[in-house]
Amino acid sequence: MERFVGKVGFVTGGGTGIGFACAAAIVEGGGKVVIAGRREAPLQSAAELLGSAASFVQCDVARDADVEAAMETVRQRHGALHLAVNAAGTGGIGSVLNGPVEDFERTLQTNLTGAYRCIRAEAKLMKTSGGGSIVSISSIAGSHTHHWMTAYCVSKAGLNMLTKCAADDLGEHGIRVNAVAPGLVPTDLAAGLVGNETTVQEYLNRMPVSRLGTTEDIANSAAFLLSDEAAWVTGLVLPTDGGHHLRQGPNLLPQF
Repeated sequence: MERFVGKVGFVTGGGTGIGFACAAAIVEGGGKVVIAGRREAPLQSAAELLGSAASFVQCDVARDADVEAAMETVRQRHGALHLAVNAAGTGGIGSVLNGPVEDFERTLQTNLTGAYRCIRAEAKLMKTSGGGSIVSISSIAGSHTHHWMTAYCVSKAGLNMLTKCAADDLGEHGIRVNAVAPGLVPTDLAAGLVGNETTVQEYLNRMPVSRLGTTEDIANSAAFLLSDEAAWVTGLVLPTDGGHHLRQGPNLLPQF
């Protein structure tokens, strides 16, 4: 389906996992994409796999200068920006009682403030490009508590509201802003959860469609929201989680 012909995309966290799958969906749809991340080696490998329609730029979303430089790179290479996926993220373990403030701030700096930096920079370039569509990758943890994942849950809950506020702010400029909220998907970030059989079963018990997700599941939802098929959709946080959002968050205490 060539839904992205003539369009340029930008994907943070695009070297691996969900970000890579989203970048692949843009390329498969006929678009061009610039993938971004902190580490050069995974980005280079990913860009080679994606082919001639893809390139990469190193970018730490926790740094203003990096995000601004990345947008300037997109502008120089392609002259415009129409699609963006904010998939860069980090996690951590800690309760309210024992989680260091530094870890809390680090998680928010990437998952929430980093997303804000990106949305702001992406929107500025999209505005000059005639509009566009932004999708951020949230989580089931943004709506359901997860024991000992306080900072991560708070960051994703904030991202959900940021999505709605940005959609309200940017609609007049022809820019739609949505988010996808995955359940448990095997990625590098989720390796600690996916690698524990008890935890996996706990997640599965809370899903009407009881299986782990795939990066392609999430990319399919993101691609729909990016596309003109969702032209009248903005401010949506779309659960893509096997129905986990219908029930309750997992009990992770046995793992810790």
